Amino acid sequence: MYKYGGYAGKYIRVDLSERKIRVEETPPELVHDYLGGAGLAARLLWDEVEPEVKPLSPQNKIIFATGPVTGTLFPPSGRYAVVSLSPLTGHWGEAHAGGAFSPELKYAGYDFIILEGKAEKPVYLCIEDDLVELRDASHLWGKDTSKTTDLICAENGDPEIKVACIGPAGENLVRYACVINDYYRAAGRTGMGAVMGSKNLKAIAVRGSGDLKPALPEDFTKFSLGAFERHARGEWAEYIQSTSRTYGTTGLMDSMNAIGRLPTRNHYDGYYPEIDKVGSEEIRKCFRVGHKSCFGCAIQCKYISRIKEGKDARTQSEGPEYETVMAYTSNILNSDLTVAMRANYLCNIYGMDTISSGASIAFAMECYEEGLITRGTTEGLELRWGDGEVTLKLVEMIARREGFGDLLAEGVREAAKRIGKGAERYAIEMNGLEASGQDGRAHKSVGLTYAVSVRGADHLRSLCIIDELGFRGKAKERFPQYDTNLVCDLLDERYKGYLVADQEALFAVCDALIVCKYGVMWPPIYYWEDFARLIHLLTGMEEYADVEETKRLGERMAHLKRMFNIRLGWNKANDSLHPRFTEEAMPSGPGKGQVVHLEPMLKEYYEVRGYDWDSGYPTPSALESVGLGDVANELKKMGRLVTD
Repeated sequence: MYKYGGYAGKYIRVDLSERKIRVEETPPELVHDYLGGAGLAARLLWDEVEPEVKPLSPQNKIIFATGPVTGTLFPPSGRYAVVSLSPLTGHWGEAHAGGAFSPELKYAGYDFIILEGKAEKPVYLCIEDDLVELRDASHLWGKDTSKTTDLICAENGDPEIKVACIGPAGENLVRYACVINDYYRAAGRTGMGAVMGSKNLKAIAVRGSGDLKPALPEDFTKFSLGAFERHARGEWAEYIQSTSRTYGTTGLMDSMNAIGRLPTRNHYDGYYPEIDKVGSEEIRKCFRVGHKSCFGCAIQCKYISRIKEGKDARTQSEGPEYETVMAYTSNILNSDLTVAMRANYLCNIYGMDTISSGASIAFAMECYEEGLITRGTTEGLELRWGDGEVTLKLVEMIARREGFGDLLAEGVREAAKRIGKGAERYAIEMNGLEASGQDGRAHKSVGLTYAVSVRGADHLRSLCIIDELGFRGKAKERFPQYDTNLVCDLLDERYKGYLVADQEALFAVCDALIVCKYGVMWPPIYYWEDFARLIHLLTGMEEYADVEETKRLGERMAHLKRMFNIRLGWNKANDSLHPRFTEEAMPSGPGKGQVVHLEPMLKEYYEVRGYDWDSGYPTPSALESVGLGDVANELKKMGRLVTD
């Protein structure tokens, strides 16, 4: 019996170069200090991937990690993390997905998988309880993610086997290729699919028949049922029913536009006048044909959508999510939802991140408009705003690295460098990651979130929601030391550094457990005291019943991810924003006239984190206080630590 509840108790290490597989006990000290998921993976990458390693080299490692919550009764519990050195950004890479793949891995008896080296020819990893083996995947290479999943299920004689795989985008090393599981669920950002492709790893297939045991079964069951009750009949039930369950994440199209935060025309604006043509009601009325949920989820935000007429009729896929709709409608000035539906389908079968692919196309359209690229550059394509036919052609060209698509497959940062002529002005990225569907000019804490996120221009490491929709009661309850009116003021920079630091540590715990952030940020149902109790009842780790110790855990993981980047060369210069957000005033909507003043927020954030204002480096005490003394010693030797 494993020491802690909620864990399978074993992990798999695969050397693809040598075709060697080892199954070992999950180190109790590792899960004690980092729980699981992205927290555990952060420690493994720190320990095992040297700074000089290149993302697409055999020496890089990729980790598929579950958390203690995965596969249990607590809602929602169907997520996993994929972590590696990112081929898109060159630093911390992390992506998450829901569905049923992750619980299946736990039921098979494994908490995580470490894959290293490079297979001589295409392979896939097959796991059936105690049977773990590499199988030939030559017949799968070149197949899309849907066909790959079908073929693996067929050859194993089991339609219920769970598959996580890459498509042609991953094989072609598109820098933002993703991992697709359960046909439609994407571990989307930072290019984890390209890392798999570089290793000739086509897929991981899992079937399990085991179970999981919480440390305190009766109390954990009662707590989990209470969590379901919060979603079904609690104070947020009506809100959840009217938004997430009714519209899925597409409901954000309307709300983001209402606060002036909907990226429009390559993030030039935050307000889209044609929202009625691409909003949640239009999607629900014209395209929605079904409803699904991830494993153990009480929110149930997943759509099944189908194009019902025209040349792409019968195209069906799960989603699209808010970020995909935004990327393929407002941000490229396209008001035809059919284009977004088709782009979502293509990205799923090719295995490609919809945010980065859509942003790359928006970047190209603005460069074309400004005369930086011409039809001679684009293989004869006219990259006009809103052109759906050209957009869909570009999606396929990127996935296949054909013609002009080969350039866009590198991501906007690298594409801008190669184009030159000042194209960086239109490459809306931070630290190499294309901006997601947010805008800090209309929501100031988003600006800070983008600037300090370890992934780059990313909202899912520390996004504040209580200021977004004015949850004043929650703001007063959580941050009584601050003026609630200012905390909830979207356009005021004050206190936002403290909020972002708090959310960053909280989200680190979410990503280690692993739970969906819909229960944390939209609406803000769970907070520190909930996670402290959850960890204690599930794992039996008594110290985490103390809220302050759980906060220390979150801060440890948040610090470690940043230290991973600092070891790679990060400093204060990386804590910055694209000039579009700091120098170009929002032209219309509720945020009209606004820019992001980053410095006051960053100072607050550095104060909480214990980082030096001049360098962005940590002090020894900042790391030692959360149990990272060894990390502090290594950074000190590199000259990337400041004295207290």
